[in-house]
Amino acid sequence: MAIVKPFMGLRPPKEIAAALSCLPYDVMNAQEAAKMAEEKDYSLLHITRAEIDCEQDVDVHSDEVYNKSAENFQRFKQQGWLVREEEPRFYIYAQTMNERTQYGIVGCAACSDYENGIIKKHELTRPEKEEDRMVHIRTNNANLEPVFFSYKAVPEIDAIVKNIVEGQEPEYDFTAEDDGFGHHFWVIENAETNKRLENLFAEKVPCTYVADGHHRTAAAARVGLERKAANPNHTGKEEYNYFMAVHFPDNQLEIIDYNRVVKDLNGMSEEELLEKLSDAFEIKEIGSEIYKPAKLHEFSMYLDGKWYRLQAKEGTYNDQDPIGVLDVTILSNQVLDKLLGIKDLRTSKRIDFIGGIRGLGELKRRVDSGEMKVAFALYAVSMQQLIDIADTGNIMPPKTTWFEPKLRSGLVIHEL
Repeated sequence: MAIVKPFMGLRPPKEIAAALSCLPYDVMNAQEAAKMAEEKDYSLLHITRAEIDCEQDVDVHSDEVYNKSAENFQRFKQQGWLVREEEPRFYIYAQTMNERTQYGIVGCAACSDYENGIIKKHELTRPEKEEDRMVHIRTNNANLEPVFFSYKAVPEIDAIVKNIVEGQEPEYDFTAEDDGFGHHFWVIENAETNKRLENLFAEKVPCTYVADGHHRTAAAARVGLERKAANPNHTGKEEYNYFMAVHFPDNQLEIIDYNRVVKDLNGMSEEELLEKLSDAFEIKEIGSEIYKPAKLHEFSMYLDGKWYRLQAKEGTYNDQDPIGVLDVTILSNQVLDKLLGIKDLRTSKRIDFIGGIRGLGELKRRVDSGEMKVAFALYAVSMQQLIDIADTGNIMPPKTTWFEPKLRSGLVIHEL
């Protein structure tokens, strides 16, 4: 069963929480981070993207940047911009987008659960990104940014969350300037409630799922295991055995589509591509109106100023296989690889990926500009598909899931 426990969080005072919190480190470049932190002395970006306080051409993976991060972290604590709780607590973190709110529990997951497969993943990680986050955690001795987990909903946990949300004013409650979404945060102060939540996870939640943040999860778990190996007096109760995650029930989450644009037609004309596509798809020309796929195994394509609906023919997918059922698998096998010659989505320079949060108009814009030749929009993966893949030990193809809103960093921090 899953270990999820309360912790003594490090948090900003209420009046600066909105300004201190920020988007995750990996959704922006250094220039964007610098602009976001402009005239904000206590933006957490000074810690998560500390290169903004170094020379302009600094290597973001240099000791100088990591050390600046640790220096800024200490300064934030000294200034009282981050204050430590006196007791271990759980927190509720809710996000509102398009009038829909999802409620997660912020608690510490166990490094041993990651090692033993109780925390299940669905993506591969890249060693260099993992190493970067490990150095960041080691240098600061803290998990500065939470990871995004899910679990199969438990009615008793839902009831506790509902009771707190309806009966208690949130500690933080704001709409963020940079994403336009609502962020709401409650502190669970009652010791019995905290213990009850910990017990419910241990009794009712057999496993948790990494929804977003595979690199941070792997890095945090590996640092914990490093500390364990280095400590001859290790007991298992040390804080380094745990890392911070926001746990959302699966029935509250929606995955957003993740779409593809390709630079060329692999030597084919538009007519040739359409002809070859007809082997695997029923094709209907829609015209200039943007068309969004409405169901599984339906795609839309933007080519030469026109939208097309592509319906995958039977035999091009396998609904009994957790990978074979995925539309990204169909598109990769039948189009990107077979027709366009794109063999490796991770390394090819001929393809780019666009999160559905930017809308299908962004696909049209990239093609109309001449930068790209064709665009494909996909029907979003479901949480059940993600769970099926993780449960069977499979790995999703690259760039399959997009979660929004992103978790804000800085509402609470876990020190090791």
